Amino acid sequence: MARPNNTPIPIAVARPPPQRRVPSKDQSQPQQPLVHLKAASPFVAAAGVANHRTRRERPCDACRRRKSRCVINEGASLCVLCEFHKQDCTFVQDPQPRKRKVPTDEPRPESSPKKRSIGVESARPSPPTSVGKPASSPRQRPAVIQRLDIGHVLTESLGLQTSKHGRYIGLTSPFDSTLIGLSQFDSRNESILALGTLRRVNDHDTFIMFSDDTSRDYGSDADILQAIHRVVAPHGPALIDLYFRVVHDSFPILQKQIFLERYRSPTHTVSPPLLAGMYILALNWWSHDSTLAPLPRPDVTQLESIASISLAAAMQRPKLSTVQAGLLLLQRPEADSWSLTTQLVAIGQELGLHLDCTTWSIPQWEVGLRKRIAWALYMQDKWSSLIHGRPSHIFSANWAVKPITPEDEADEASPAGAAGEEDKAEAEKGQILFRQMISLTAIMAEIMDTFYTQIAIQDFANAGRDSTRLILERAKPVQIKLKEWFSKLPAVVRMDNVTPKHLSSTGFLHLAYFATEITLHRRIVGSLDTTNSDPYLLYICRSAAKTRLISAMDFVNRLRPEHLQAFWYFPSKINFTLIGTFGGLLWATAPAKEEADFYRTRLREYRWTLSVSSDRADFLDYAVQMLDTSRSMLRNLADKPSLAQMQAQTSSVGVPAVPRPAAPARRAESGAEQEERAGDVSPPLTRNTSVSVFSGFSSEALDQYQEETRNGPDTPPSSVG
Repeated sequence: MARPNNTPIPIAVARPPPQRRVPSKDQSQPQQPLVHLKAASPFVAAAGVANHRTRRERPCDACRRRKSRCVINEGASLCVLCEFHKQDCTFVQDPQPRKRKVPTDEPRPESSPKKRSIGVESARPSPPTSVGKPASSPRQRPAVIQRLDIGHVLTESLGLQTSKHGRYIGLTSPFDSTLIGLSQFDSRNESILALGTLRRVNDHDTFIMFSDDTSRDYGSDADILQAIHRVVAPHGPALIDLYFRVVHDSFPILQKQIFLERYRSPTHTVSPPLLAGMYILALNWWSHDSTLAPLPRPDVTQLESIASISLAAAMQRPKLSTVQAGLLLLQRPEADSWSLTTQLVAIGQELGLHLDCTTWSIPQWEVGLRKRIAWALYMQDKWSSLIHGRPSHIFSANWAVKPITPEDEADEASPAGAAGEEDKAEAEKGQILFRQMISLTAIMAEIMDTFYTQIAIQDFANAGRDSTRLILERAKPVQIKLKEWFSKLPAVVRMDNVTPKHLSSTGFLHLAYFATEITLHRRIVGSLDTTNSDPYLLYICRSAAKTRLISAMDFVNRLRPEHLQAFWYFPSKINFTLIGTFGGLLWATAPAKEEADFYRTRLREYRWTLSVSSDRADFLDYAVQMLDTSRSMLRNLADKPSLAQMQAQTSSVGVPAVPRPAAPARRAESGAEQEERAGDVSPPLTRNTSVSVFSGFSSEALDQYQEETRNGPDTPPSSVG
């Protein structure tokens, strides 16, 4: 089996001036030497095929018109594209005249290399220490794109070609890897078959490329783009600028310069649903642009209709832009689509987004872009699973994507040094925020897998009266991970790190943290039985849950306008609601009237906070409505006995059997100190059951309780009256 050679080859060759009229293709011409330009897309060439062929000094007429590489395999009379399209391969047309630059008196800088398309290769700058350690790359690729021949750049890509789309070939498909290895691959690592074109990205992973014109609704993109432009005209460029200012830094699923080059090009090859999705999100901040605020806002409903129709068409020829468009459309507060999330996961697997692409023979910018899109898709699936209460579609056994590195986040928005220091700081903050959200999502996914799968639910049911103890044993490791995650949170994404009058999206990260903790405690509280549980264990678990609820509500109280008006990640609407749901659960399960009254009062305060904040964040109206819905359900709750009545029946209801020393009075804490305490899982345990500050499962009280239950006699817990 012939194995591809992993030696990079250039994306362009230096040729002598072309001969004007060539009657036929003479294969006896000696091969021209290759001149290695500094390029961004090395490709693997099959040994003995393309590297040792003979070819003309210039492309054929058809390839010249297409501005495509003219490749002639050894022994062939037609070039690859002409053979594929079954057309004549001629060399009779004169080349089009080139545009010459007006000469200037400025001296040409020395050692300035020619740039055909991708610019110069430069040494990679050392990333800031707060970003993290850069990962080593298997080969050097340029980090900065300075000038773009956008048509050529997209042709070299795997997932963003303008006229082709690719689908990953799995190991059990009819395309056996051994048979694929017998194919002859050209310099682009492609092999043309009757069904399509094989494109090999390394020794193990292969895609099959299809022409877009084989799919339904092909050719309508230009009309759809015009319809989109008519809705937003003449404000399209201003909306794109708004999108990159507000959304892109903390949700970097686009390659900024690649998109802008496509957006500004005369052919305007931007994906219609992607463009519509960017416009729709940017319209949320219409009033934040002084030039747009006094003008009438474009019709969002029309844009959403166009985006929905064009996305369905794009799914027939899936590309990276298809997943990008779907992810953006799902960031709308009102877009709560489990089915679309499921479709995007399937498309992502067709595009190979679940694989490790770091060693693929694709441009470096596409490696970083694929990893960012893949992790955004991972988060979309996991958080959708949580807020809908449905099984995730991404499993760790089939997820090979490597963590994002600073190199993957290099955004070639402008030539090096052109961005201001403030813009660079915001971009770095957004990158850290994105990576922290990914790591938090992984912990949340572990909680979902540990406590909310059907197997886990059955395990807890089989444990019977010991279900709470089993849940606590499984909860302790993940609670430690949460504590470590919070303690290592960089200062730049802390809640109190806000510049006045500058939007900050850090709110959605901290809200996701509280939603993750609530999801864990919700499972514990749900397992408690006030009639059969050990009173000491009942007290500890409910005290920890109360602390989580109070910390989450205090977090919402501390949100500033800079937080509320910024970009909020899609599950935020539900995450705000989950705080209220958790409060309602504690109210409903409170053993005594006094405790129930405490939660009723806090929920009333929480509703007021949300209703006031909704003036700056419309999506909070949903959380207010859900709170009202929960309150209406709680009207059916039976009256609870008071503490005095309970103490008359039993002396050990919800109170530790062993007296514990009361905690010293706390001084007033700042917001930062409250947040730091919220991340701590082991503050002291007090005896006051209504104002407990206990937080977490690794406390001295629980450790002692578990030690006593392990070593002591096996006695049944006391009943709760």
